[in-house]
Amino acid sequence: MQTQSPQASITISAGPRDPQWIDRLKEEYSALINYIKNNKSEDNDWVKLEPANKECTNWKGKCWVVHNLIRYEFDFQFEIPPTYPLAPIEIEIPSLDGLTPKMYRGGKICIDIHFAPLWQKNAPKFGIVHALQLALAPWLAAEIPVLIEEGKIKKD
Repeated sequence: MQTQSPQASITISAGPRDPQWIDRLKEEYSALINYIKNNKSEDNDWVKLEPANKECTNWKGKCWVVHNLIRYEFDFQFEIPPTYPLAPIEIEIPSLDGLTPKMYRGGKICIDIHFAPLWQKNAPKFGIVHALQLALAPWLAAEIPVLIEEGKIKKD
């Protein structure tokens, strides 16, 4: 799904309530643009993302996985937590809610064991792009093929 790690370093430690939030967002956008651009140039495009509100505290997007040459696409969303960047982003895929034990109520993907400790070690350098690459992408790669094989996800 993804091959390159995010190259941009997030340097501003600011959350949605901080005066420097706009400066943090500029770094977040730069990292996202570079990540998506790199993925597209390597024919490894798997995600689209945009803010869902003007404050850029709610985000929505689409992600996809190709399994057995069939593309499966999912809407996802997340809210920037008030204590961001110290608290990790919790990504939700509402259409998959209840299909796997590696998901919490509301379709939040499980990040406790692998991603949350990594985030804690790297906060505030980690940002949205890191949540996509180091939480969402591996979760999709591990869970979606299993859900397909179990018949819980079917192609329309």
